[in-house]
Amino acid sequence: MRIIVGLGNPGPEYEQTRHNAGFMFLDYFAEAQSLRFKETIGNFSFARGILHGAPYLLIKPHTFMNNSGYVVSRVLLKNQVDPKDMMLIYDDLNLEIGKIKLKAKGSDGGHNGIASVIQAIKTEDFPRIRIGIGNRFEAGKMADFVLSRFTEPELKEINESYRFIKELTRGFIKSGVKGVLDLHSTLSSTKSKANKSENTDKSE
Repeated sequence: MRIIVGLGNPGPEYEQTRHNAGFMFLDYFAEAQSLRFKETIGNFSFARGILHGAPYLLIKPHTFMNNSGYVVSRVLLKNQVDPKDMMLIYDDLNLEIGKIKLKAKGSDGGHNGIASVIQAIKTEDFPRIRIGIGNRFEAGKMADFVLSRFTEPELKEINESYRFIKELTRGFIKSGVKGVLDLHSTLSSTKSKANKSENTDKSE
């Protein structure tokens, strides 16, 4: 089984906010796979699916961002899933809007949600996808910025990135860490060639 965790904050007041980019992607992916989230008494919502014979769970922790590790550790333990078979998807201030980064493992990078997960499961060895939310805020206003809502133009950029992440997630479900890394390399190369071709056409 694979587990895909999207990070965010629960409640209508946080919907469409930058810190909820992970939640938003899981909603996008669930809709694409015709899945519906169910609530549990364990402080999270989940959707269960099967892709090409491979079972998976989508998980949205409801313990708020900074305590995400509590839910993640319980879900991994209950389902007897190795952290390497879990992929986290979350926002990143250090990336421009809509840009994404895939890593097989690594530190928390200053992200409190990831720090909570690493502390709870005692390892950094799990794949993750970071979604750029920009960083155009004044000094001392970071908390306000991450809890602000995306603008309409920004949502278009985010939704475009979700199309790419959707394919990566499917690759992870079917083939695990190596599969998603290989797919990312292939898709990135194809996208780069397409962009170069488009730029060449415009210059002619």
